[in-house]
Amino acid sequence: MNTILSTLTLSMTITTLLIMLNLWLPQTNPDSEKLSPYECGFDPLGTARLPFSIRFFLVAILFLLFDLEIALLLPLPWATQLQSPSTTLMWTSTIILLLTLGLVYEWLQGGLEWAE
Repeated sequence: MNTILSTLTLSMTITTLLIMLNLWLPQTNPDSEKLSPYECGFDPLGTARLPFSIRFFLVAILFLLFDLEIALLLPLPWATQLQSPSTTLMWTSTIILLLTLGLVYEWLQGGLEWAE
């Protein structure tokens, strides 16, 4: 019980200390740009119905697709401990090859170029 109590006390002390430092240390110098409600690069006085470029959505979808690679390859270190590590290597190589081929295809089609 003493170990749990000391761990909780230490974590609460560190948390309180970090919160106090966070409130005390930052220097806030607000200027007109930081105080404006639009910090995303759009003109706040223009129309609110500006269409997004389809390239924005394409890059976002490609990022999600290639970011899934991490989720698919995450169990790899544990899978090498199985009875057939060659099967694990084959499936891992297949996933990486498919993602690489997809990246090369998108690159050649010009899907990764932001400006035309």
